[in-house]
This record gives sequence, structure tokens and C-alpha cells, in this order.
Amino acid sequence: MIKEYIIAPPKGLVRVDFPEILRYKDLLYIFIWRDIKVRYKQTVLGIVWAIFQPFLTMIIFTVFFGVLVKVPSDGVPYPIFVYSGLLIWTYFSGALTNTNDCLISNESIIKKVYFPRLILPISTTITPLIDFFFALLILFGLMFYYHFTPSVLGIFLLPVLLFITLLSASGLGLFLSSVNAKYRDVRYILPFFIQILMYITPVIYPISLIPQKFQWLMYLNPMAGVITIARSTLLGTASTNWYVLLISLGIGVLLLILGVAYFRKTERFFADIL
Repeated sequence: MIKEYIIAPPKGLVRVDFPEILRYKDLLYIFIWRDIKVRYKQTVLGIVWAIFQPFLTMIIFTVFFGVLVKVPSDGVPYPIFVYSGLLIWTYFSGALTNTNDCLISNESIIKKVYFPRLILPISTTITPLIDFFFALLILFGLMFYYHFTPSVLGIFLLPVLLFITLLSASGLGLFLSSVNAKYRDVRYILPFFIQILMYITPVIYPISLIPQKFQWLMYLNPMAGVITIARSTLLGTASTNWYVLLISLGIGVLLLILGVAYFRKTERFFADIL
């Protein structure tokens, strides 16, 4: 029996055809595998770069902010404090950058063949997870060196925090990739935006440095809550604030809904404007 599928412009803002995405799951695997091969094929450092980048950044930040400026670190050694933040931030920034460029880098296939366009940003947010898990080994090595034992709660919450990070990066990336398809300035502005965003996120300093009455403004940035919760559970810097976790999750979901809405609204024009 031959099945007939009708390809039509999407209706509504947030409607996502999940059965259609499942039908194209093999294409999703191909995109993920292609990105992995492109990232690591014919490279000298390969996987080592995924570990070297946050580790070298940790050393630089430790010298300047930990030793010279003497930024407080909630009672834990500054190297492990800053690396735990950099680990999550590196995944967020990498996933956001990849998602922003996914339409431009796949311009030729978008113009030639029909497939659910959401497959592209999905694949680009999954690929950096490989770097994350290799860099995570260094964090556990630092914890062993400084005699820190990760709590069971911290281990179980880590996938949840990673999921919130993925939601936030995907939501922002979907919106920016749609804008970038028409206005190519976005790909040049984004690195500067990510750099500024890192300094208003508690990556190199603890949230406790911010006056209590202004901390709620910081938590409007979901990455602030994710990094703070990761440190409090893995390193024991403070008790787990479940309210902050729910805020981060809620904002991450909201960013994803808004990103998907804008992406679905504009995707019918991608082949024309790319």
C-alpha cells in the first residue's frame, strides 16, 4: 500500500509535525554524523580540543580573576569553581553558534530538497554534547584532585541542567538562525553578544556577589540559574534552590516556544531568501 504525503505550508505559529520529523529520523542521524565527521576529521587535536579549550580558559581566568583580582569562589578552589561554570557555558555558546549558522551552512540542500527544516537546528544542538562529555571528565578529575565528592543529587540533576541549557540554546538559536537567513549581520554580531552575555552570567564569579534584591534579575537569564544550581549540587557551595531551577526551566521552555514559533513562521521563505 502506497502512502501519500501532502507537503503544504505550515499553519499556525507553534505547530510542530512530530510524526513528520520521526519519518525523517534517518536524515537527522545523517546530519549529526556529518557534523561529527566534519568537526573531527583531518584534525590534529580532535577530541583533545574539546578538553583543551575550557581547560586553558580556566587557567587564564584563574590567574587573572582568582589570583590577581581575587574574585570569591564560595569557599571552593577557584580553578574548579570557574571550570564548572565554563563547562556548561561552553556547551551553551557552542550550541547557540552552531544553530545560528545551520541554515546558511546548509543553503544548498535547503534549496534543492524538501525535509522538515527543524531537523537542522536539532542536529546542531546535539553535536556539541560530545565535547561536553569529554570536558566533563576534566571536571571530575579536578574534583578528585581537590578532594570534592559530587553528591548523588548533583549527578542526577546534571542531565536536567543540561536539558535546560539545550532548551535555551535551541530557542535563541532558532530565532537567530531565522533572522540570520535574511540579515547576515547576525553571524558577526553573535560572538560579541555571547562574550557580553558570559560576563553578565555568573561564570567567573558567584551569584552571591550580586546584592540579594537584584539577584532575581540575574535569574531571568536561565544560564545563571543552571550554573548556580550545578555548582551548589556538585560542589556543595550552597543548598539547592528548587525555585531557581523551576524559573530556569520555565524560561528555557518559553525561549524554545518563541524560537519555534518564529522559525515556523519564517521557514516557508528560507529557500527564497538564502
